[in-house]
Amino acid sequence: MRNILFIGLFGLFACVLVAFKSQLNSTSIEFIVPKKWPKPIYTFENNTLTEEGFQLGRKLFYDPILSRDSTISCASCHLQYTGFTHVDHAVSHGIDGRKGTRNSPVLINLAWNKSFHWDGGVNHLEVQGINPIQHVAEMDNTLEEVMQRLKRSSFYPTAFEKAFGKTEITTATIMKALTQYTASLVSSNSKYDQVMRKEKGIAFTPQEKNGLKLFQQHCAGCHTEPLFTNTFFASNGLKMDSLLKDVGRYAITQQGKDSMQFKIPTLRNIEFTFPYMHDGRYKKLKDVINYYSEGIDVNNSYLHNSLKKPFHFTEIEKKDILAFLLTLTDKTFLYNKRFSFPR
Repeated sequence: MRNILFIGLFGLFACVLVAFKSQLNSTSIEFIVPKKWPKPIYTFENNTLTEEGFQLGRKLFYDPILSRDSTISCASCHLQYTGFTHVDHAVSHGIDGRKGTRNSPVLINLAWNKSFHWDGGVNHLEVQGINPIQHVAEMDNTLEEVMQRLKRSSFYPTAFEKAFGKTEITTATIMKALTQYTASLVSSNSKYDQVMRKEKGIAFTPQEKNGLKLFQQHCAGCHTEPLFTNTFFASNGLKMDSLLKDVGRYAITQQGKDSMQFKIPTLRNIEFTFPYMHDGRYKKLKDVINYYSEGIDVNNSYLHNSLKKPFHFTEIEKKDILAFLLTLTDKTFLYNKRFSFPR
């Protein structure tokens, strides 16, 4: 059979190039890395990215069938319009109104991450989805039950056959499908990106330019361009919530040096990813800036070295930093219909 080649884009300036060609029953997709970006950690080497796999992962992401009582989907805590996180409460909410202990992380540029969750408890993207499905405060289900439900469905066996060449549904194929969708959530078309690409008619205002300068001087060590995270872990000196008692990465490693350390989040689309910090304690960006300016306890024994010298931004400098952070909003990502609820 002749192969038919067609090239298209996921959406305006999205970073995934679609190349249609015969491959069993599926249509291969090439994952494109934005220019001057580092090489991604996840490469699809053992999980060929296809249109059918992506659409299956998208369907699963929005389907509450994954939760024990079929009321909670991945999208319940990861809403597209807010950078694939939630904004209506400080910590995540699961079935039966159960509350977690942390703010839901954003799902942005995951292919460049080598660990996941605030504490790095998962070290591979293809198994990341297992935790929320099984966690008692989230979906509270079992993988066996999920597989049985999908097998009984009138839709999923055929969808898995189109994506993976067989109707068999396993934990591995469920996770691979979810990964094809979530790894494709690439955000790289903010005003910042357009300025960096030197697009015609796009430039920083003087306020944004000064905000970038201040950001590069004081913040970029942890929130490194272009991902706006170095993907490492650090303590920013926040006092432990007396109710949540979250010790951060220490709970995973049991090493004292990891006490109160949390994964450094990306700042992309931060305008819409409130509330902020691992426990969602700050509702506004200005509160976050104020904390880093004059709220840090420099005598905190767990505090990262880069924060031990207070910043003490002026009110004008705070506004400039805020103005720059707003240039990280990528509305073509937030409103990309390809990533939204499948109709």
